[in-house]
Amino acid sequence: MAPNKKVLIIMSDASSFPLYNTGTDGKTVDQPSGYFLMELAKPLQGLLDAGYEVTFASPEGKEPTPDPLSVSLAAFAGNYFEKKRELELVEKMKKENGFSRPRKFSEITDDELKSFGGVFIPGGHAPLRDLGDNPELGRILSHFHQEKKPTAAICHGPWAFLSTKYVGDKEFAYKGYKLTSWSDAEEKFMETVVFRGEVDKVESTLRNEGAEMVEGISTSLGSITVDREVVSAANPMGADALGKKFIEMLSA
Repeated sequence: MAPNKKVLIIMSDASSFPLYNTGTDGKTVDQPSGYFLMELAKPLQGLLDAGYEVTFASPEGKEPTPDPLSVSLAAFAGNYFEKKRELELVEKMKKENGFSRPRKFSEITDDELKSFGGVFIPGGHAPLRDLGDNPELGRILSHFHQEKKPTAAICHGPWAFLSTKYVGDKEFAYKGYKLTSWSDAEEKFMETVVFRGEVDKVESTLRNEGAEMVEGISTSLGSITVDREVVSAANPMGADALGKKFIEMLSA
């Protein structure tokens, strides 16, 4: 298989994320989460349809958990068949692509990294727990960055970019990049309406590290941002466009 026909998909091991300042006593609790089904499934289906071989990897190689909110029918705006298709895709990945046992980051050698044409990081709140400060992930993402290989991230996925500060010269690799992520405005809405607590903010954290964040009405409605080797999107509405652009970049 041609080297550029392999894609690495970065998953989190976490099934929850820290929710701060909850209740009357302001304590931190574990809020159930995981990967956001639609943000994984739509680009993944596109990659498979285009003939790409995918490899899943996570910090410790645990079976990824779906975010409970993402498997509700509400997330699919009542489209039962779309939900069924995406859940079946994940089951297929468990059987055929080792989705239940992702590769550990530390097991993927620098040499093996050369065989991948690109890397994709889906969203869901789980990355907030274990992807931002992982030096092995920093090493992996630095490879794709230095080699200018297509890099796609959606929603909370761009949080993983922070890991590049834990390797090499300890610099954030995506300084000056135009990026789109789950916005602070979207997160504040979730804090108030769903979580009743405070969440780490992807947009402002990346901006503080020197990224040029592109957020607004158009990104919240699904438009994507492309800068050099990186394509990024804000939420599930951008999943289709992100997947298409990523595949276009892989085949360029």
